[in-house]
Amino acid sequence: MMEEQHFLKRIFNVENFKEDDLNTILSQYRRVELGKNDYFIEEGTTAGYYYFIESGFARSYIIDLEGKDITTKFFSSTDIVIDWHSYFFKTKCREQFQAITACVAWKITFANFMKLFSIEAFREVGRSRLINNYFELKNHSVSIIADPAKDRYLHLLKSKPDIMQNVPLKQIATYLGITDTSLSRIRKEIAENK
Repeated sequence: MMEEQHFLKRIFNVENFKEDDLNTILSQYRRVELGKNDYFIEEGTTAGYYYFIESGFARSYIIDLEGKDITTKFFSSTDIVIDWHSYFFKTKCREQFQAITACVAWKITFANFMKLFSIEAFREVGRSRLINNYFELKNHSVSIIADPAKDRYLHLLKSKPDIMQNVPLKQIATYLGITDTSLSRIRKEIAENK
């Protein structure tokens, strides 16, 4: 319980919660362990949980019309692994959400999540995370269209250095919208200019 409280208290920034509210929130989450390549959420299923990652790395991906595996997002410690649309609207997932490494996460059901919405500070944390996720997705979409590949790579390197050190380069390349060869060339160019 102490480990649970330590991680989740960091997530929920305990100063923002009354003690009773925080205890109610913590009691709704369950610790889960996923092995490398295990799925948090599979394509074609309805998301029944969302997860806070305590440790490890995960990604969401989709298979494009040519059968290629394209990474759409990376997740690491304190990130929420969720298909927002499936979780809230009970639709089928179009993406896969998979552990890249072994992961420890904390999951909550939709029913338990909705029970917590009576807690104002919990609603605020959820709203803030949803907005941040939206802007991250929007910025990535615009960047794929408007920024040179090298700039996209440098931004990822700066914003998520842990991802860069723990994720296969092929997945990073697809996330950046480039080929493995282009990513290798960019990395070599940067290394030579240091």
